[in-house]
Amino acid sequence: MSSGRLKPRISNNALRVLEKRYLRKDVKGNLTETAEELLKRVATNIASAERRYGDSASRERWENDYYEMMAALDFLPNSPTLMNAGAELQQLSACFVLPIDDSMESIFETIKNTALIHKSGGGTGFSFSRIRPKNDRVKSTKGISSGPISFMNVFDAATETVKQGGTRRGANMAILRVDHPDILDFITAKKDNKKLNNFNISVGITEKFMEAVKNNKDYELFNPHGMDSVDKIPARKVFNMIVELAWKNGEPGIVFLDRMNRSNPTPHVGAIESTNPCGEQPLLPYESCNLGSINLSHMTKESDGKYTIDFQKLGGVVRKATRFLDNVIDMNRYPLDAIRDMTMANRKIGLGVMGFADMLVQLEIAYSSEEALEVAEEIMGFIQKESHAVSEELAIEREPFPNFRGSVFDVEGGAKMRNATTTTIAPTGTLSIIASCSSGVEPLFAIAFIRNVMDDDELVEVNPMFKAIAEREGFYSEDLMKKIASEGSVQGIEEIPEKWRKTFVTAHDIKPEWHIRIQAAFQKYTDNAVSKTVNFANSATKEDVEEVYLKAFELDCKGVTIYRDGSRQEQVLNIGSVNRGENDASVATVGENGEQLLTPRARPAVTTGKTWKMTTGCGNLYVTINEDEHGPFEVFTQMGKAGGCSASQSEAISRLISLSLRAGIDPKSILKQLRGIRCPNPGWEKGGMILSCSDAIARALERHFIEEKTPAGQKVRKMSTGYLDQVAGFCPECGGMMEHEGGCAVCRECGFSKCG
Repeated sequence: MSSGRLKPRISNNALRVLEKRYLRKDVKGNLTETAEELLKRVATNIASAERRYGDSASRERWENDYYEMMAALDFLPNSPTLMNAGAELQQLSACFVLPIDDSMESIFETIKNTALIHKSGGGTGFSFSRIRPKNDRVKSTKGISSGPISFMNVFDAATETVKQGGTRRGANMAILRVDHPDILDFITAKKDNKKLNNFNISVGITEKFMEAVKNNKDYELFNPHGMDSVDKIPARKVFNMIVELAWKNGEPGIVFLDRMNRSNPTPHVGAIESTNPCGEQPLLPYESCNLGSINLSHMTKESDGKYTIDFQKLGGVVRKATRFLDNVIDMNRYPLDAIRDMTMANRKIGLGVMGFADMLVQLEIAYSSEEALEVAEEIMGFIQKESHAVSEELAIEREPFPNFRGSVFDVEGGAKMRNATTTTIAPTGTLSIIASCSSGVEPLFAIAFIRNVMDDDELVEVNPMFKAIAEREGFYSEDLMKKIASEGSVQGIEEIPEKWRKTFVTAHDIKPEWHIRIQAAFQKYTDNAVSKTVNFANSATKEDVEEVYLKAFELDCKGVTIYRDGSRQEQVLNIGSVNRGENDASVATVGENGEQLLTPRARPAVTTGKTWKMTTGCGNLYVTINEDEHGPFEVFTQMGKAGGCSASQSEAISRLISLSLRAGIDPKSILKQLRGIRCPNPGWEKGGMILSCSDAIARALERHFIEEKTPAGQKVRKMSTGYLDQVAGFCPECGGMMEHEGGCAVCRECGFSKCG
């Protein structure tokens, strides 16, 4: 590779994420790789596949092309490829589906295989639809079946114990057909937010079921062990239950199984039963897929101050990226022989996009507009056409995929294909942080927001495109940016010209109907599926959710995930104003230089509270949290064994927390400072690893705030509206705010993702 190669255009925040999650480290955790070296490692490894096809002479050219494409942040492959290409692990795929048959042997064999996949950095999807319902007679043992939900809990527990190479956490998708006898139990399986935390769940919807819903008819339930009809129940009752639970906490999602199989390119090989954890990649049992995303914010060109889509550049990136992803299949080290065989036989790849919202801003097009729909179809139609053309060329150069004979492409006079599929739109949480662009096909998340920094200052972060336009057109000011951050939107702020208010819409400015219409526009030209979250305001009704589900069916989507603000983490987010209300009893005094100083409010004679038992590496830590009439007031800690540094340090920490609470400090800021602090001796408890005594205290505080009411009987007051109302809880690693996108949640401060 040329020594004059392009330097990666990595932002400071992106570099932090790379250092934490992607760059190589030695046994002591010291970095041994730069961002430039990472991209060179990946490009060299993936380009080496050219040798397999007798193209050694052009290998260096492809290596340079791949490196330049990634260094310019025009394209990035999925995280396992960035992490593992050219490294010892060499597992490069993000998406896997494993079969589960109705036997103990199959179930526990799949659990073992799941652990191997999670250890290698992949996410897994399953259909539990073949498992007989609970209370069904098991002839071989004369016993009674416990049903699919019980085995989901076993998978969840196994996932909890597997750490994915220190960089990615286990993530699963569970699907149950809507005509399974245990469907009502499945729909309510995550009603308790403390259960099945390593699973996304989706109901596998059939066309027959949706027809029964529309006509208000009953539909049949079938025992998968023998496929006998065992009952008939009202379709509308089941549909309403799905809607209600999704409205309450975002799950279950729905996938349209018949539609996925209608697009199955190899029906002669098998039927599609499940998807990867975020739902965008329908796969056959034992199949995997590797993904990558094009940064659309880089696919425009400017002329006289106006931007247009640069189709010439986009076409060049599509061609390189398609070949890159096909090479990944050959360079991959698969966790199971069965996965290698099925993946090699179909050679599915998934080329998608990120930065769509940024592109619309450059084009001065509102996300919720007919023009945006036209751009979505035009862009994705072009990408699909070009990627198919490259796949045809690769089939001539290298051979078609082995299962081509009998596939949907095997028609007289038709072109042969190298890949059974070429396009997928995935969530790009961490990738979009590295690329400094908007995520996937989601709208902008926020125009401005306040980020807490280490010295407890509040830093206003502003969308760079909005800031540039505001400065150029003369309406930028720090006060205005703070106002936007507090509002969470530019809508209704008269200081901002109407043209830019229309252009800079966020996820929560957009009516749910537009979310699903944009998803459908991209789905029209996507071989696999589209991962997208339909955002609802907290005030949204169940009828609003129902309308979107019906719209998704009408517009030929393959599935839909919704999230109503605050539905899953409402209490966690209710902590910000507990001590900042009108009745705040902390007192401001004046220091020697005239500065304002806070004096903690006095302690009443009687307080009420709760004690949380936390498991640390130094023993059990008992954390007592007391409240007065204004809310959280003080924290006491007691180690299970008296004395020692751990006990004294925990006492010191609790005293400082108490002082902060009594002085009116935002509890969110306290949690942010304590959460994720590590010590050499961590502890384990149900729900994960406790990294230190400080981390244990933070987790106890977090659990305390989750309760709907304080022990004093007061409802916890809602945090300020705006950006903070849109987040999905605290990041378990850095304490930052999690954002919902693409059926998942991601922390934009450290890159942590709940979906791996």
